[in-house]
Amino acid sequence: QIVLVSGHLDSWDVGQGAMDDGGGAFISWEALSIIKDLGLRPKRTLRLVLWTGEEQGGIGAEQYYQLHRENISNFDIVMESDEGTFKPSGLGFTGNAKARDIVKEIMALLQPINVTDVYDNADGTDINYWMKDGVPGASLRDDLSKYFWFHHSQGDTMTVQDPNQMNLCAAVWTVVSYVIADMEEMLPR
Repeated sequence: QIVLVSGHLDSWDVGQGAMDDGGGAFISWEALSIIKDLGLRPKRTLRLVLWTGEEQGGIGAEQYYQLHRENISNFDIVMESDEGTFKPSGLGFTGNAKARDIVKEIMALLQPINVTDVYDNADGTDINYWMKDGVPGASLRDDLSKYFWFHHSQGDTMTVQDPNQMNLCAAVWTVVSYVIADMEEMLPR
């Protein structure tokens, strides 16, 4: 059984793609790194996917989906971060009411950093294939007020990234992915 954590690299036109979506790739990598460094071993596999070809029609995600859809019942949740890594506010979530209640309980664990909201509908080009087939999905929600200042521009460089805000995003990703991967049962569908 698999909890999929992901981001992608889509600096396909200008800039370095540090915020869009290098930040999402980084926090996904960091989440798994933190879990490993803490010596935690969840019941399910945590799988990191760094997607390619998102801007070219999601061809990397489609290929991955085609290769793994025969095992779709083993995918517990698919998570994608693609809205930058600014100050996080919560998760977008797609899934049934019972699964949403569980995710709300998990997000309550993040009260100390004031990131507890669960919004309707996860969003992510790379996870849409899975969600359409009923796999629960999550996407990081954060402060988008500056996102389009840098999105696909020469200004999307590492200087855009605030290490403190990225750490908060990584904390959200770490807690959510680990708790779901370590629950007794998969999320209800």
